Amino acid sequence: MRLGLIADIHGNLPALDAVLAEVEREGVDRVVCLGDISIGPQPVETLERVRSLDCPMILGNWDAWLVEGMPELANGHLGEVLGDLCSWAGERLSSEQRDLLLGFAPALELDLPDGEQLLAFHGSPRSFEDAIFATTPDDELEEMLDGRQALVHVGGHTHFQLVRRLGESVVVNPGSIGLPFRRALPGVMEVAPWAEYGLLGFEDGRVSIELRRAPFDLDALLTALRESGMPHAEWWAARWTSRSPAVS
Repeated sequence: MRLGLIADIHGNLPALDAVLAEVEREGVDRVVCLGDISIGPQPVETLERVRSLDCPMILGNWDAWLVEGMPELANGHLGEVLGDLCSWAGERLSSEQRDLLLGFAPALELDLPDGEQLLAFHGSPRSFEDAIFATTPDDELEEMLDGRQALVHVGGHTHFQLVRRLGESVVVNPGSIGLPFRRALPGVMEVAPWAEYGLLGFEDGRVSIELRRAPFDLDALLTALRESGMPHAEWWAARWTSRSPAVS
């Protein structure tokens, strides 16, 4: 059994298509989408592309906020930018597409071979705003998992790829397809010009984990961005070329 893990697409259709082409060549049995599909320059296109996969879809923070409104995340210019982006992307979606987003599962258990289970979520089973990092203490991570038990826990949200142990379980983040962070500095995020995803394999009682990077057509994204009518388009484009605050 092989699973493809995708997360944090952020309205980036060229990156999504590049990853799905690789996943198809790998012959996976199923794709699992871990949320945050449509906040970005191609909100409708990315949502419909993921919908066509007929795969399990997890509710991300931006999936919910596109429909329900964004909470106050930041003051000043950054808060204004994020609010404008959220409003613009949400307005592009039909009422049926908005209902689809809210129908995503906050967390989902999937059966694995040998009676094992995979638990999928966005931030954590407790909250889609939780952030699990390599440096998160085990006791805090256990609180985020909210007593849920699984052989493999998979989530997104941080835009950083991750594999770490927790007791006899493993925690995996496939990274971000549409807005992967190259590195983090205090108050600063740089976006990498590739798309990230993961592959999980289960065979003869063994688990294999692959974290991958896929090249994609960045020029096609920037062209689509500038033609989309999205507010703050140049601010978004600069995520790939400057050290500036980014969304999560």
